[in-house]
Amino acid sequence: MRSSGKPLAQISRELDASEQTLRNWRKQQEIDEGEREGLTTDEKEELARLRRENKLLKQEKEILRKATVFFAREDGTR
Repeated sequence: MRSSGKPLAQISRELDASEQTLRNWRKQQEIDEGEREGLTTDEKEELARLRRENKLLKQEKEILRKATVFFAREDGTR
C-alpha cells in the first residue's frame, strides 16, 4: 500500500478486501516493524498458544481432581 502510491479505496477494490481490513493489516505491519506500540504477530501467536495450553491444563487438572474424589470414595467403602 505504501509503495504503490494508490489510494486505499482503489487497492481495496483491486484486492476485493474492505478498507478496514487493509487498515488493520497496515497497522499490524507497523507494530511488527516497531513503528507502533502493540503486540506483534509473533506475540499474538504465542499468546494464543499459551491460552490453548492453559485451557488444556485446566481441563486435565479438573479430570484429575474428579478422579481423586472418585477413587477416594471407592477406597473409603472398602
